[in-house]
Parts: sequence; C-alpha cells; structure tokens
Amino acid sequence: MLKKSAILTLFNIVVLSLGISTVSRANDDAREFVKMPKMMQQHQLANMRDHLKAINEILTHMAADELDKAAKVAEHRLGMSSMGSHGAKHMGKIMPKPMGAIGTQMHKAASRFALKAEEGEALPAYKALQEITAACVACHAGYRTH
Repeated sequence: MLKKSAILTLFNIVVLSLGISTVSRANDDAREFVKMPKMMQQHQLANMRDHLKAINEILTHMAADELDKAAKVAEHRLGMSSMGSHGAKHMGKIMPKPMGAIGTQMHKAASRFALKAEEGEALPAYKALQEITAACVACHAGYRTH
C-alpha cells in the first residue's frame, strides 16, 4: 500500500507540473475558447473547483485506507448521480459536443471508481481514479472559457 506522504508528494508534483505548463503556454494558448454567459461561466468554475476539492477528499480518504468514504465522495460529488446538482443539463447545451462528452466521461469514471473503491482494494481503486483525472486533464488541455 502506498504511504500517505508518497501519495501527497505525487499529488503535489502533478499539481505543480500542471501549473508550470499552463504558465509557459499562457501567451500561446491554443485551446478552444468556449464563450458562455458570465453567470454560466462562474457556475462552471465553481463546479470545477468543487470537483478538485472532491478529488482531494478522495485522496485523503484513500490515504487513510477509508475506501468506503472515498467511494461516497466520488459518487455524490463527481459521479453520475451528481450531474443534476451540477446543472449538467443546462451547461451541456452551451458546450461544444466533444467538451460535454469529456465531462460525461469524467462523471462515468467517478461512478466506476466508486464501485471499485467499494470493493476495498486500493490499487484497482487508484487505477480507476486516474480515469477521472485523465478526463479533467483532457478537458483543460482542449478548452478554456476565459
């Protein structure tokens, strides 16, 4: 089993590397700009911040070997059952179809992760968690709203 310090170090490395790559590309941002009303843009940003908080909570629970709690966070905050609370229906109408598809992939991946975590084995759960973050990375690599 991975130690909590190793997991947190890995998470920090990923976060820092994402920040560094964003800063170095700030002037030549080739991502597709998605125009949306300011209110919807703020709503989407709030959702993404909550997604990031949820992933952090999941990692915290996993580091404490609380896979059942990680599963609950994943399903209720990121999984398919969370789509209504995130306003996915009205947000999806203004997104490019491929962007919306990536979002749906993320929600499905979170539900799959929850099922894996409920099984109680950490390594398969970590592998499933990577599918969630891969969708986040894909969307942020391809799209921007401001």
